[in-house]
Amino acid sequence: EVQVAESGGGSVQAGGSLRLSCAASLDAPLNTRMSWFRQAPGKEREGVAAIDSSGVTNYADSVKGRFALSRDSAKNTLYLHMNSLKPEDTAIYYCAANYGLGATLNAPAYSYWGQGTQVTVSS
Repeated sequence: EVQVAESGGGSVQAGGSLRLSCAASLDAPLNTRMSWFRQAPGKEREGVAAIDSSGVTNYADSVKGRFALSRDSAKNTLYLHMNSLKPEDTAIYYCAANYGLGATLNAPAYSYWGQGTQVTVSS
């Protein structure tokens, strides 16, 4: 069973930065995709950023230029660097992982999910 665990959430003022980490126990490091989704109160879950093991990345328009992914393939760890945070970025952030290539932000493409970590941005 693949385990996915996030860490690094917290509270920050608008304009600040946070880094989220996600560790996934995937067995095939050259054939995987990992991503971040978020869900704000009363809103649907949305894809934020994704990367596959070939290095292809995909970002939601709402975070382009502010968020960036990095990945330590040897550790199967994914990082989400969040800069210039806005109150509308407040949400529970979920890490998702699966086997296969393609940096999709389509949630059904991911079989393994973490429990989520809260990010709160105050104005």
